[in-house]
Amino acid sequence: MDIEELRTFVEVADAGGVSPAARRLGVSKSIVSRRLARLEAELGVQLLARSTRGAALTEAGTTFRDYAARVCTEIDVAKETILPAGELRGRLRISAPLTFGPTHFAAVLAEMARRHPLLNIQTCYTDRFVDLIAEGYDCAIRVGYLQNSNLVARRVGPIYGNLLASPDYIAAHGSPETPEELGEHQALMQGTEAWQLLDGDKIVTVHPQGRFKADNGTALIAAAIAGLGIAYLPDGLTHEHVASGALVPIMTRYPPPPAGVYVIRPPNQHPARKIRVLTEMLIECFEQAPVS
Repeated sequence: MDIEELRTFVEVADAGGVSPAARRLGVSKSIVSRRLARLEAELGVQLLARSTRGAALTEAGTTFRDYAARVCTEIDVAKETILPAGELRGRLRISAPLTFGPTHFAAVLAEMARRHPLLNIQTCYTDRFVDLIAEGYDCAIRVGYLQNSNLVARRVGPIYGNLLASPDYIAAHGSPETPEELGEHQALMQGTEAWQLLDGDKIVTVHPQGRFKADNGTALIAAAIAGLGIAYLPDGLTHEHVASGALVPIMTRYPPPPAGVYVIRPPNQHPARKIRVLTEMLIECFEQAPVS
């Protein structure tokens, strides 16, 4: 039984169709279809019910998928065990934030590819929290405060931020002095998130409200400079605007606690060595030049 046929079946099962699986694997749809046909012929059962909407697992396919995924994982671990020290190969599919990824993490990924010429790195830059398992990612780099989940996380470095507003907004609406006063102001947010602030050693959680929301930090900076409200933004994105006077830190008596940068991966018994290498390179990068 061919391992590539097993990998292809698992990708089609998880992606829900031949086309998205082909994109994940970086091969043509015809190659995916041929691999599936050979696997089903060898097993003598239909694993997938195909339609114009995609591909759904049959009862046999549902049972076989978990076994096939475990086999693929064990083969990967076995390959890594016998490879020469330091050598990485195969594919590493990463989700990274659009706001910080190209400026802070892309150079690390490029250096990783340079050091390991047999490794194929595919990175998707988006501020959307992707579903690693359903969308076929090996890992993700995430910035901020972690939500509760069954994913495995490793912190690689800190990230600092401040509450900011434009001089025009402060002149028109004033500057809040306490967490309670934030509720009287327009907040610029990514969604319905809560903001955490430090009152001495105690963390205070506030639930701001506002009419302008965006899932990208650069867009929130533009809104803050335009005087639309108060934003909670990382220092690494805003230091130039603070230096120019376009944005002003506010509520400095109640600073946000440091957030973090994390490498997130799906839960499994054997984290791939390529994910461990990426994690170590990011930790080294933060030690040399922390994201302020």
